[in-house]
This record gives sequence, structure tokens and C-alpha cells, in this order.
Amino acid sequence: MNVFNKKDPYAVYLFTCFSSQLFFTYIFTVNLLYHVQVVKLDPLQLVLVGTVLELTVFLFEIPTGVLADVKSRKLSLIIGYFLIGFGFIIEGLFPLFAAVIFSQITWGIGYTFTSGAQQAWIADEIGEEKASLAFMRGAKFGQLGQIIAIPLSILTGYLMINLPIVIGGICMLGLAMYLLFFIKEDNFKPLRPGKRVSTWKSMKGNMQKIVVYSKASFVMRMLLLIALFIGLYSEGFDRLWMSHFIDVSALASLSNEQLVIFMGGLQFIVVLLSFTALHFINRSAIHLNLRPIYHTLFVGSTLIVASLIGFAFSTFVVSLLIFYVILQVTRQVMYPLEDIWLNKIIPDSSTRATFFSVKGQVDAIGQIGGGPIIGLIASRFAVKTAIVASACFVMPVLYFYTVVLKKDKA
Repeated sequence: MNVFNKKDPYAVYLFTCFSSQLFFTYIFTVNLLYHVQVVKLDPLQLVLVGTVLELTVFLFEIPTGVLADVKSRKLSLIIGYFLIGFGFIIEGLFPLFAAVIFSQITWGIGYTFTSGAQQAWIADEIGEEKASLAFMRGAKFGQLGQIIAIPLSILTGYLMINLPIVIGGICMLGLAMYLLFFIKEDNFKPLRPGKRVSTWKSMKGNMQKIVVYSKASFVMRMLLLIALFIGLYSEGFDRLWMSHFIDVSALASLSNEQLVIFMGGLQFIVVLLSFTALHFINRSAIHLNLRPIYHTLFVGSTLIVASLIGFAFSTFVVSLLIFYVILQVTRQVMYPLEDIWLNKIIPDSSTRATFFSVKGQVDAIGQIGGGPIIGLIASRFAVKTAIVASACFVMPVLYFYTVVLKKDKA
């Protein structure tokens, strides 16, 4: 696989999945620890940081998705990774709540430029059927990048917690430069100059198509409802799990350097197991048909509910580790299957990036709504209570998958 060959979009896609996840993981291995131990954010501030990020995604997801459909998916990806890198550099250099908020806005906008555009680009270049396999292999390559990133993050984070954040941001800028020179866009068909309309008119037209199709498609409505409830639960847990882990176990007595090693090791276990699980799923035929995807996603959602409740009530390091690992590995396996599900039911390739953006925006609405609620519960009662509330938010997803399975069987 030659990642420097512009004639091979499949190789460029896999390399982008690998390198972007490597850089993200290199940053996020220490990112939350940096917020808790260095910036000293309280539970409500931690959740507000996430809410600002998701509000940014909500506001920019659709316009940037339309830009990818109307102008260029290549341009969208380049802008996206540049903004992501710049945001993380600012966050790592200035350990202040205001700087963290600013960085969330900046890299959040960058994320919306990449969200949907990457999936739509590869689907156009290699075809819808091959794209399903590319999503699975891309997730697997992303896991490989994570495996490599975590030890590197531990080594540099041990020296200075913010160092991986700054270096990772610089590497994101490098990825943007790589895409500038090595990505091709042969099968993308923008409107001819004489027929081109404004971005806002295109957005309105694409959204009208999506609304019409969503009304006609029961499965699409269920998919978007599931994305909403997944968003409701995820923001609170993602921001508060480390505070809960440190507070209820013996980890509070550890130094920052020791915490970097422990948390990095935990993330390494998650990534290694996720990589193994995706390897076996990739070798199976699950991704070829929708019904086995529905079954897998239902089982995964059940595991998430059980793990959230178990994690909330655990007070021992071992049980906390087990529930956290189960939950995170399950989520990593579910992400590419959700992408495949959406890709298979999109009726019109010209709005593919916008459909993916709509799903991302619905998830963002859930996180914007659920995050502050979970943060207030954590501040007024306890983080444990907030995590139980997160489990309650995700429970309706089990019913939705049951309905989808019954409809599919009928």
C-alpha cells in the first residue's frame, strides 16, 4: 500500500484513518487528565467544555457538510485538519479555562469539516459496496494508530502533561499538508459554474431532500432517534468518568506522572481489545447485510447500559477497570457499523456528506441537551448519580433497535 500514490484513494483513506486516530489518541490519552489535574476544572466546567464543543458541532455540521457536497470534499478535509491542529496547540500552550473553551470552538469547527466529508469522499472514489469494507478496514487502521500513539503519549506526557497536546496539534497540521498534495477527487461532480447556486440554497435543497426521505423512511427515522439518545448519554460520561475513577478508588494518592502511566495503560488496553474485536468483525460477513448489523448494535447497546450502571456503583479499581473497558470497546466496535448502516440506506450519493453531517448534528443535539443536565446532577448530588442518569438516557435505544429488528423481519 503506497500512501504517497495519488492514484490510490483507498490507500490514502486508510492512511488518513491511521494517522488521524494516531494523533487524536496521542492527544486524548492525556487530554482529560490535563483538564482535571492541571487546568483544575470542576465537574460542571468539565461538562460545559464538552457542551461548547458539541454546540459548535451543531452550528457548523450542516453548512460544512454542504460545502463538501457543493465545492470539494478534499478542500473540506484540508481545512478541517488544519483547524483541529490549531485548536489543540492553543489548548496545550495555555492551561486556562478560557483557552480550553476557545480551543473546543476552533477544533470543533475543524471536526465538522472532516465529519461526513471523509466517508463521502471515499464512497465516491471507490463505490458504495467497496466503501463498506473501507469503513471497517479504516476503523481497524485507526485502532492500529491508537495502539502506537498511547505509549508515545505516556512517554511525553510523563515529562509534561501538555506536551502530547501541543505535538499532536502540530502533527494535525502536517496531515492537512499531506492531504493537500496526495488526495485526489476524480469522481466528485460539483455543479457547473453556470448552474451553481449559493451554499445556503444548496443546504436548503439538500435538507429538504433529507426531510422528505426521513418522513418516507422508517429506518432513517429510527437511526436518527438512536443517534439523539446516544448523544444524550455520552457527553456526561465522557467528561466525568475520570473524576469518578480517581475519587472513588485509591488513585487520588497518585502523582500526575503516575496517573499519566495508569490512565495511558488503561487506554492501551481498550485500544488493543478494540483492535482485536474489529479484526474479527472485519473478517466476518456482518457488514454485508443490515440485519446482523442491527443485532450487533442491539447487543452493544445492552452492554453499554449494564457497564454504565456497574461503573457508577463500583468502588474497587478492578471492577471500575472491567466496566470501563467493556463500555469503551463496545463503543469502538459500534462506530463503523453505524456508518455502514447509514451508508447503505442513503438514497442519493450527491447528498451523502450531508446525511452523515445530519447524523452528527443529531448526536450533537443530544450531547448539548444531555451534557448540562448530567453536569448539574454531578454538581448537586454526586458523579455516581450522574453516570446512572447517563445509563437511563441510553435505555430507550434498546427499544428502538427492537422495533427496527421487528420491522426488518416483517
